[in-house]
Amino acid sequence: MITRLAALPGRLAESGRVRALRMLWGAGKGWTAAVALLVAANAVLPNASLVALGYAVGRIPAAAAAHLHGAPGRALAVALLVAGLVYAATLLTGPYQEWLSACVKARLVDDLQSRLMAAVSGPVGVAHLEDPETQNQLELAKGRLTGHVPADAPVALASAAGSRLAGIAACAVLATFRWWLGLALLAVWLLIRRPLRKIVLTQIVGFRTKAEVLRRAWYFLYLAIRPTAAKELRVFGLGDWTIDRYREHWARGMATTRESYARLGRRAYLLAGVVLAVYLVACGTLAYAALHHQIGLRELSVMLPLLPATMYAGTVTTGDISAEWMVSALPDQAALETRLHAARAELSGGRDAAGLPERGIRLEGVRFAYPGGEPVLDGLDLDVPAGRSTAIVGVNGAGKTTLVKLLARMHDPTGGTITVDGVPLRDLDPARWQRRFAAVFQDFNRYPLTLGENIALGAVEHAADEDGRARAAERAGALALAEEIGWDTVLSRQYAGGTNLSGGQWQRVALARALFAVEHGAKLLVLDEPTAWLDVRAEAAFFDRFLDLTRGLTSIVISHRFSTVRRADRICVLDGGRLAEQGSHDELMAAGGIYAEMFRLQAARFHAPEEDA
Repeated sequence: MITRLAALPGRLAESGRVRALRMLWGAGKGWTAAVALLVAANAVLPNASLVALGYAVGRIPAAAAAHLHGAPGRALAVALLVAGLVYAATLLTGPYQEWLSACVKARLVDDLQSRLMAAVSGPVGVAHLEDPETQNQLELAKGRLTGHVPADAPVALASAAGSRLAGIAACAVLATFRWWLGLALLAVWLLIRRPLRKIVLTQIVGFRTKAEVLRRAWYFLYLAIRPTAAKELRVFGLGDWTIDRYREHWARGMATTRESYARLGRRAYLLAGVVLAVYLVACGTLAYAALHHQIGLRELSVMLPLLPATMYAGTVTTGDISAEWMVSALPDQAALETRLHAARAELSGGRDAAGLPERGIRLEGVRFAYPGGEPVLDGLDLDVPAGRSTAIVGVNGAGKTTLVKLLARMHDPTGGTITVDGVPLRDLDPARWQRRFAAVFQDFNRYPLTLGENIALGAVEHAADEDGRARAAERAGALALAEEIGWDTVLSRQYAGGTNLSGGQWQRVALARALFAVEHGAKLLVLDEPTAWLDVRAEAAFFDRFLDLTRGLTSIVISHRFSTVRRADRICVLDGGRLAEQGSHDELMAAGGIYAEMFRLQAARFHAPEEDA
């Protein structure tokens, strides 16, 4: 017991309700006062309206006897006026709550989304983004899987709290007539609330365990409604298949919820019997008192409407359920922030990377395996000399792209060492080291921004350098595109005046972005499948520019197209996660090993077959 009491402050501080209150206070004292006014309005006005109307009804006999003249008539008029004003104020609480919710939500959504973006963007590596658990927690924190936005939590809680206070107040008013009656109604509703709320919380917990299944359901939903996959869905007739997959995953994800609602329904029937019995006793007591002239019409008109109002002291309304869903996401956000803050330390190092590499990068016995998988790199020894071009080739799955992730410190190796000019890569500041890189990844981003902005993102702090941007575009073969569509054209048809680019044009833009980074200090150029989206002519043009693009840079080129890599100073062949061969194109061809065999196989595809004699 003592241990539980000692832990209580910490548990309260971590609870979703306390977090919601802190969010509200952070939004501003004025908004906090406005929400407090909502609580008071919901607590007071409904009961005040019933009481005022009851007093007005109680004055009708006297006013009728006086033919609405004199003091009785005036008293009835005043009572009706007060009842009308209070009722009008009650009607205004709905629009007031909607306005307040919209205002507070507008302030909190920005804060919550910014915090999530900061948390996810904080770690310099990408392991957390490849972790399914992180993705599940992120979706829960955003409230997208549940449909209940966490930013609505403060106002939803305030509304629910006001309703509960209104129910308790109704019980208190009934207690002025018979103390045990008000107490009995309060006790019944409080006893009922506990099991009902437990069912809701169980439903939420069960829903959270299905986060990954529901993420898949959302994937199929967006697959059907977004234009990215529209062509294939129609060509292959996958419309119904996509809908069926969505329904299948959604049904699996919502199974626990349906079970909870079924239990709630069965429990509701049982509890309804208890409530009905207490209400029959309450109504009978009021009727007995009225028949024996223990209370008058005024008291009866006040007490009788208050009986159903007592239910808000303990029943679980749809507003309560929504509030619970909203609140449940707030600890997810805090846990995600804590978890990803800790992930920042996983890729540590404080040494400045400025000027590196001067001599080169060396890998010794490097091993790496993704969680739960087999090693992708298994004892790799490799030298990447500074100021020269190194090509990495190999079959799919040989570990080429993983090697680039390790060199850029997106991950640290699980075994072996990587050094830069003899300095362990782990000792370098990872963020500063990554700024030494300029990269065109195989899955490069296609930003729906202007052409100029797309290129300037390579060194966004130098976005105003129009001359440097033009030089980068010219070296990448994208200057003609800029002259054709203009620098300020948005590269997406989903925006007014925008345009779409071909795959090859997008690849030139991505290359220009990397070269703009080179313009502003990046010394390591990584080209991952740089000609994958180019046609034969464009690939030949890239081939002719290769030496110019890589001159003076420490460059790494990854490609399965051997025409792209043959001009590299040194070609390294990966096989089974290890270095199998290395040398120049001519040396490797003379050796007659893996590279020579793969090169001849590719070259054979471009030779026209001889016609039959």
